[in-house]
Amino acid sequence: MSVNVNRNVSDQFYRYKMPRLIAKVEGKGNGIKTVIVNMVDVAKALNRPPTYPTKFFGCELGAQTQFDAKNDRYIVNGSHEANKLQDMLDGFIRKFVLCSECDNPETDLHVNAKKQTIGSSCKACGNRGMLDTRHKLCTFILKNPPESESSCVKEKKEKEKKNRKKDKENGSGSGEAGNHNDIDAPDAVDGEEDDDDWAEETTEEAQRRRMEEISDHAKNLTLSEDLEKTLEERVNMFYNFVKQRKESGAIGSADKEILAEAERLDVRAMGPLILSELLFDENIRDQIKKYKRHFLRFCHNDKKAQKYLLGGFECLVKLHQSQLLPRVAVILKDLYDADLLEEDVILTWAEKVSKKYVSKELAKEIHAKAAPFVKWLKEAEEESEGSEAEEEEEDDENVEVVYSSSARELKVETVQPEKAEEEDDLDIDAI
Repeated sequence: MSVNVNRNVSDQFYRYKMPRLIAKVEGKGNGIKTVIVNMVDVAKALNRPPTYPTKFFGCELGAQTQFDAKNDRYIVNGSHEANKLQDMLDGFIRKFVLCSECDNPETDLHVNAKKQTIGSSCKACGNRGMLDTRHKLCTFILKNPPESESSCVKEKKEKEKKNRKKDKENGSGSGEAGNHNDIDAPDAVDGEEDDDDWAEETTEEAQRRRMEEISDHAKNLTLSEDLEKTLEERVNMFYNFVKQRKESGAIGSADKEILAEAERLDVRAMGPLILSELLFDENIRDQIKKYKRHFLRFCHNDKKAQKYLLGGFECLVKLHQSQLLPRVAVILKDLYDADLLEEDVILTWAEKVSKKYVSKELAKEIHAKAAPFVKWLKEAEEESEGSEAEEEEEDDENVEVVYSSSARELKVETVQPEKAEEEDDLDIDAI
């Protein structure tokens, strides 16, 4: 049974139809999952990859999703009714399928990975616009853009060109006759010609193009599989990636590569925690200068990443307690001077002792050793605020408003304090 793509339209003759979702619950207990049987057909009707609506369900339900494109199995963990998923699909259609101007579903998505934007163009009314990228699905779309049709169109044109060339060589007649044969040829004959074309394309350029297409497809599949893994698995993958760069001696120039891998695995905020474990030891003061660029990639204007850096620092103190515990205040100042930690992040951290990374007792010792530096930060902040207030008061005292009858506007003039020399000119005897 089919339903209208835009279910707000009740017209039974509405041209845009899609199959009604069919959901099948499998498994028991913790392994229970919902298989969307006809997701491929639904996605085809919406002109979107089947991974998009499946991932949308996962984002909305807070559940993990699984994709098996080879067997056309799209799974959402947990038990979910078909009617509930159908209502949820309406939300996906409103956000990512319907045109914002004409409400028709004849839209294409255009992903700009460099600018991190997703555009939408409507074939019905020609409207172009940008999607709101705040939804969690947008992160998935940016990393898994819809496949471009340009390559398919290009290959089709090349095949048609070769077919025309064959007709001319075989003396099949004029170009019109050849075109007529191309149009009226049965499907089976067309399939055989396609196989012949594939067999003939053995040039190096054709082989290189096919290998690039295969590698790109494999890359997208790997990316999707990695993002479906648990947070712990992705963190371990990032840890091994950085460790490999360090052991190969390429860590010094790999700062951009490390950031890109963290973003690919969606563990950017936790990057400083992993880096501090692999790049810091008891010689942390020298290593802060050496690897400053690596940490800045993650910590610049990112308070969450800075909190993870403080967590990594606490873990490091635990490993090298005798060497680093007495120098906690100095090391924190080094991190502050290197712009890896902001003042408000340090002050917030100092307010509460946490046992997230180390024991409660060690955390208290670390905070006690950091107290002089925290106190210095607070006093410096108070002094800067006090000096600014004094400067404002002095400026107000030295300003006098003078009204000139010949002028149309008030003039503000600075009055200089009177000099003591004028008082010396007074004649004391005259008084």
